[in-house]
Amino acid sequence: MAAEYKVLKITEMLRPGELTGVEKFYRHQIKTKGGTILSVDIAEDDFTEEKAAPILAARAKAADAILKL
Repeated sequence: MAAEYKVLKITEMLRPGELTGVEKFYRHQIKTKGGTILSVDIAEDDFTEEKAAPILAARAKAADAILKL
């Protein structure tokens, strides 16, 4: 099965937290099989291969489904 997306870039970012001082997250820029380029933010706790891959695949699939409309 071909990959649903290709990761183009990952940027580590910070933002003010709602309850704590600062939250770290990772912004992934991906390109889907259909050619759509989009950004997906992943929380620091989910920044592992096992957790991030299904999140990115789901967003890529959704974007390509919308593109087909």
